[in-house]
Amino acid sequence: MGASKYIKQTFQNEWKGSKDDNYDYSELMRKRGIEFRKEDRAVVKLEKPTNLAGARSVGYKAKQGIFVARARVRKGTGTHHRPKNKRRPKRQGQAKLSRRISTQAMAEEKVSKYFENAEALGSYKIAEDGKWHYFEVVMADRNASTIVADKNLKYLAHGHQGRAERGKTFAGGSNKITNLKNKRKIRAKKALDRRFG
Repeated sequence: MGASKYIKQTFQNEWKGSKDDNYDYSELMRKRGIEFRKEDRAVVKLEKPTNLAGARSVGYKAKQGIFVARARVRKGTGTHHRPKNKRRPKRQGQAKLSRRISTQAMAEEKVSKYFENAEALGSYKIAEDGKWHYFEVVMADRNASTIVADKNLKYLAHGHQGRAERGKTFAGGSNKITNLKNKRKIRAKKALDRRFG
């Protein structure tokens, strides 16, 4: 097995919380969560990725112009204000509402806004605790000479700004598909209502 397979296996054991004769993987995840919670910033630039196999799968390379940042996103369904107009309690729509985009896409947008000169290539989940989800986002500096010279990444330097905000990453794209499906359902329902009144 190569190194990346061992890394993947270790992280899978951490998420499962499995215990070995030699090691308790759940303790490793718990300690990492405690370290992350101590940080006072929502976005932190890292020297190297925590999960190297996960970072490489979304486009990370150990070269100038590519870096990794960790972002935290609050758990839960977010704040939903009570509607001002009248309606019956069933239709107030405060509880049991899901967010329009995933927490992973939120993390990518957060990091993208923090580093304005860079674009998000992809992200992966690294940890979670009772309050936060933690993601690592792989970023590429679109003005770096190494990125402009790279045949696979030079498109970032020419009119590909705001990838995370426009849903061009994997996490953002899946949200676009879900929202489009919902939109089609609503449109079809309205058409039936108009037809059969």
